[in-house]
Amino acid sequence: MTRVASGRIGLAPMEGVIDVITRDLLSADGALDWTVTEFVRVVDTRLPARVFLRHCPELEHTACATSNGTPVHLQLLGSDPDALAANAVHAQALGARQVDLNFGCPAKTVNRHDGGASLLRDPERVHTVVRAVAEALAPLGIAVTAKIRLGFDDKQVALACAEAAEAGGAAHLVVHARTRREGYRPPAHWEWIGRIRARMTIPVIANGDIWTLEDYWKARTLSGCTDVMLGRGMLADPWLARRIKHWQRTGEHLPETPWTARAEVLTAYAQRMRMHLPEKVVVSLLKQWLNQMRGRDAEAASRFTVLRRRTELSAFVDGLAPAKHDDASLRPDVALRAMS
Repeated sequence: MTRVASGRIGLAPMEGVIDVITRDLLSADGALDWTVTEFVRVVDTRLPARVFLRHCPELEHTACATSNGTPVHLQLLGSDPDALAANAVHAQALGARQVDLNFGCPAKTVNRHDGGASLLRDPERVHTVVRAVAEALAPLGIAVTAKIRLGFDDKQVALACAEAAEAGGAAHLVVHARTRREGYRPPAHWEWIGRIRARMTIPVIANGDIWTLEDYWKARTLSGCTDVMLGRGMLADPWLARRIKHWQRTGEHLPETPWTARAEVLTAYAQRMRMHLPEKVVVSLLKQWLNQMRGRDAEAASRFTVLRRRTELSAFVDGLAPAKHDDASLRPDVALRAMS
């Protein structure tokens, strides 16, 4: 595998999955260059501050960053240009340092209400929204960025939508390498991102199906993009960004992510989430995360099989415990006792 020049790595927004705690845990090793919040849904009014703070508690910190200093960008989703512009300005007043616009969400409920990927049916609408937000934020010195897919039903307007976002004033463009109709079904069409990148003057960032270091290399090679955005791959392997950065620096492959490291992340997540949510909800969220891991790790698959019917948090975390010969400081059962 041929080495490539260093590139930036972002953490993708995932509705209902990557929240403030997940962002903090996954960025803790410093390998991510930026993260993006779950979308703030904008309809036709200016939202109260509490809505922004619920989605992005990092706004309360001067730098709007995770605890280790990784920048957090606030994402808005909607179709009303004036309402989005007003809310972008409000977000800036609350502390946002960069605003991202969501044109990629494939959820049927969102699309039925004229949000997310539904706007990709008409490139002019993409342009109008981006321009309204960019013009509102420009005097404040804040950049607007955008995330799109390769179209709604097909790829015929993918390039037009990308060009519309650039013409509207987007500072960079993240492209998920599938249409809305394709959802998350493989394969990701990284070569189509390359067609878009070849026509853009702004940075284009590749996203979609980057699960491994080899996937990263293929995505960069086929798309021609220097930067990538990781989503489900970071949940499946919390060391993925670290693995990529290590290879960029040294040309060496890190060993497979050990179960102790995976268990440590899951246990830290349980410890922090139980302070805000009922234990049964935390267990459900842990199962969701472990389910992402099991497709790429045999030990995670084995643990999922055993734990899938557990409903008590203490029993679930006990079931994550590494073998006794592993470092005790990484053992979930030790961490759980520290929670109590």
